[in-house]
Amino acid sequence: MSPASRGPVRIANASGFYGDRLTALREQLEGGDIDYVTGDYLAELTMLILGRDQLKDTSLGYAKTFLEQLRDCLGTAVERGVRIVSNAGGLNPAGLAARIKHLAREAGVVVSVAHVDGDDLRSVATQFGFGQTLTANAYLGAFGIAEALHRGADIVVTGRVTDASLTIGPAIAAHDWGRTDFDRLAGALVAGHVLECGSQATGGNFSGFDELTPGLRAGFPIAEIAADGSSVITKHPGTGGAVTVDTVSAQLVYEIGSPAYLNPDVVAHLDTVRVEQDGADQVRIHSTRGSAPPPTAKVCLNHLAGYRNSADFVLTGLDVERKAALVRRQLTDALSTDPPQSVIWQLDRVAESDPATQWAATSLLRCHVRDEREAPVGRAFSSAVVELALASYPGFTTTRPPSRATPFGVYRAAYVEQDLVPHRVTVDGETLQIAAPLQTMPAESPTPPMPPAAYDGPTVRAPLGAVAYARSGDKGGDANIGVWIPAAQPHRDLGYAWLVGLLTPDRLHELLPESRELAIDVWPLPNLHAVNVVIHGLLGEGVAASTRFDPQAKALGEWLRARVVDIPEGLLL
Repeated sequence: MSPASRGPVRIANASGFYGDRLTALREQLEGGDIDYVTGDYLAELTMLILGRDQLKDTSLGYAKTFLEQLRDCLGTAVERGVRIVSNAGGLNPAGLAARIKHLAREAGVVVSVAHVDGDDLRSVATQFGFGQTLTANAYLGAFGIAEALHRGADIVVTGRVTDASLTIGPAIAAHDWGRTDFDRLAGALVAGHVLECGSQATGGNFSGFDELTPGLRAGFPIAEIAADGSSVITKHPGTGGAVTVDTVSAQLVYEIGSPAYLNPDVVAHLDTVRVEQDGADQVRIHSTRGSAPPPTAKVCLNHLAGYRNSADFVLTGLDVERKAALVRRQLTDALSTDPPQSVIWQLDRVAESDPATQWAATSLLRCHVRDEREAPVGRAFSSAVVELALASYPGFTTTRPPSRATPFGVYRAAYVEQDLVPHRVTVDGETLQIAAPLQTMPAESPTPPMPPAAYDGPTVRAPLGAVAYARSGDKGGDANIGVWIPAAQPHRDLGYAWLVGLLTPDRLHELLPESRELAIDVWPLPNLHAVNVVIHGLLGEGVAASTRFDPQAKALGEWLRARVVDIPEGLLL
């Protein structure tokens, strides 16, 4: 049977992060017919967590919850003929594969378990000029996964492949795509990007949450990927949430940069993607164009940078600024013998005038401290805070007792030539080398287009969120906000034209004052009626080191939606 004559392959997702719903794997296996189920457990922060696990026990370094899920329903997967692909191997895919084989033997289940590795570059970190690192993992592509599946593996566990590779690999295996089937690979990449964060594609964390079918728990998504690379995003019948153009668009604009979405196997051009409702809880994604991948692979580097601690002082009632100044002077003096290398103060003034409740009278003063050494931010800091309890401003209290210092890590990205990164797959005792792509194209550094002229018709002052949805997140130290006009808006084209003219870098600096000193890129995505905003450096050295109240920028989009702007009258009718 030729690839073009085969039906779509049904690929489900059962995890969007390390800590996601444990029952999701069983829900996907028992909810209906699927061919594959995938699980994404890794993020930049997760690699740091797994690296710290290995410092305590070198046999660890993988996502332990994945084993719990398999223990619960490995037999069900085998009975139903569903194959499993997961990046839960983390820093130790071979160790996880061995644990799965042991688990299968104990359960009396016969399975072929493969693992993909080569991504871990710690042993050659000095050679690549990475310096001292806790973790150093190149992002591998999907062809190692596909090779394992071609050779009959029932379960494939990987190290640091790209999130979407968990979906692309089964699609390659099902449809026999080659290295230069760029449009098809790009289509699978886009489907994988929608699936990778689990229930975020089915109504989780969605600006239009009150429009969804009631349900306490959103179902997990499924992609039906055709031989031409197009897909239908859906979910099992009877599960919570919904699959709509807007829930899928929310995930398409999540944690991206320019429209050229890079992957080790292909570049997907997100400004070519089209989405349309194809039935209840079915959204078709099509027309995605792809091109040759970049010659380099991205490398996630984490290193332990020291220790940190914090205290939140509650300031109530009058004289908030003077109370804050007093406790700052007192704590600075108390720490003066051996001051921390970094002390960051943040006053959040949320108290109301003539407050009707104590909470309404309250503001918070946050103090964050960091140092390469534990001592200045450990007991010394906590004791200095406690000792102010009866000797500071009136109404002195804190939100929690002082804690011990905790280690923190710093993330940065590096890039190496793909052909210098090993890509291995081990199945049935045989280890195979996966070649790097032969056809590559250097990644360009595109410049965001100039914004169009601002809308000059009649307007009404209202929150941006009255007519636009958003989703935001983190990419290392950068934050991204995808903003789009909902599909139900009858004047959607007008809304998009206005949105592109509104959200310029200068205007965003005004709407989000914390970004005023930072570079902002704005990328239009006309087929999605969306713009993608990238705020460079907002999150500093990444989530593990950030002192922001929202270190992963998950709520940044909702803040932007709350800002009042001039909206065309026609959009509010």
